[in-house]
Amino acid sequence: MAFIEGTFTFLGTSSSMGVPVIGCSCSVCTSSSIYNKRKRCAALIEVSSKKILLDAGPEIRMQLLDACINDIDGVIITHGHFDHIAGVDDLKSFYYKKKSKLPMVLPRQTYNDFCVRNHYMMDKSSGGTESLFFDFHIIDDMFSFAHFCGVEFYFLGYQQNNMDVLGFKLGNLAYLSDIKQYSDRLLQEIQGIDVLIISALRKTTSTMHLSIDEAIAFAQRIGAKKTYFTHMAHEVDYESDAKHLPKDIFLAYDGLQISFNYYKGIV
Repeated sequence: MAFIEGTFTFLGTSSSMGVPVIGCSCSVCTSSSIYNKRKRCAALIEVSSKKILLDAGPEIRMQLLDACINDIDGVIITHGHFDHIAGVDDLKSFYYKKKSKLPMVLPRQTYNDFCVRNHYMMDKSSGGTESLFFDFHIIDDMFSFAHFCGVEFYFLGYQQNNMDVLGFKLGNLAYLSDIKQYSDRLLQEIQGIDVLIISALRKTTSTMHLSIDEAIAFAQRIGAKKTYFTHMAHEVDYESDAKHLPKDIFLAYDGLQISFNYYKGIV
């Protein structure tokens, strides 16, 4: 079967507080290792000549500048927590550059929050339902196929403390960040996936995120061939913790690029 090779670049791999954490003197926060310097969770998907940004946290301006990303075709917002949307305002620069609205995919719940939180970006003539800068593609069915920027996604929904979160399957890659509660259907949809990217907050348990052990168990349960952990807090030390992971499970880091296969016409 013919396929197109895509690239997934981790622009940020940290949890909500970033690493190092302000005022913290733990061994990770004071580490000199570049792998323990993490900006808030974001990524760039490049496939079929398209560039799609994944989330826009508080450091997205510097993440885009550091990676020399001067243009994008669209943005996926996974959910409405601050560390994933705080930099949305910075994306207005793409509107001014293109003179057209930037396509944005987001769950219905996040769209509703966006209209309130970013009311100054909304077009008053539309009654506040349309943005001046973004072309909304709202996901109501949290398990659904969608064409976005000419790329075929299968969106996968789950919840984090009653917040709808949007994951997806793209070719042979699945992305699930900020995951804790999920359905059997989600497990079924990604059984045997080649590349899994999943959040793993720390070694100890959390009410809102999978721990490292829980994320390992998840990856093994679905039979993922390769797994990369992201959204990691400052309790995770790259140098030591990476050594204790099972074969084909890795800690991601800011700037890491991985390849995946995208089958055009088949999600």
